Amino acid sequence: MNDIQKFRRWDWIEYLYTTSPNDKRWESQKVIPDSLVVGKQVKKSERAPFLNPLVRESFEDAERRGESLVMLRPSKLEITWVEKSEREIANERAKHADLANQMSFLDKTATPLEPCPMQFSARWKGNDGKYHRHECDDWETSTAFNRFEREYGSQKALEFIRAKYEDEYFKAGLALVFSTHSRRNVTHGTKNQWLLVGLIRLDVDPQADLLLDLVQ
Repeated sequence: MNDIQKFRRWDWIEYLYTTSPNDKRWESQKVIPDSLVVGKQVKKSERAPFLNPLVRESFEDAERRGESLVMLRPSKLEITWVEKSEREIANERAKHADLANQMSFLDKTATPLEPCPMQFSARWKGNDGKYHRHECDDWETSTAFNRFEREYGSQKALEFIRAKYEDEYFKAGLALVFSTHSRRNVTHGTKNQWLLVGLIRLDVDPQADLLLDLVQ
């Protein structure tokens, strides 16, 4: 990816893509790297009004709408972790290298990601009053840990991750982003398996939330 094509969270982007004949989920897209164009960044004041109407009450709410990508607001949140085994890290490293090798045909700058030594999970309470637990596949969380671990050590990095999400993000406004498993979902005739793919700092917008309550 060229420097002018590198983007950050909240950047508008345009791109061409292809779809998989085996994956019918609407968000399943394979980006054509050379087509990617980065636009302006969404202003902080515009983020909550833009995304809050897309926040759902529950997985069941999303499924009734036929959605396979959903944002939910937890009423409680706890970040936990376990250290990965050497075998798990080696397997991840091999997968990342294989993916980078495939991407190199389209993107000469593609390099494999270094696996995070920790597997993070979120234990959270939904609006249904039930507790859920999901492993976190958010690459930004792993990247943040790796960066702080190099600088301050493992313990400080873990404290940073917990404080960032449980205190700063959760108190100000946090949305958990879930996607269904590529094969274990209703388009394949099975029950949806929801995977945690992101944790987004998203302020609660009272006006948008009121509108959301009215339309639901």
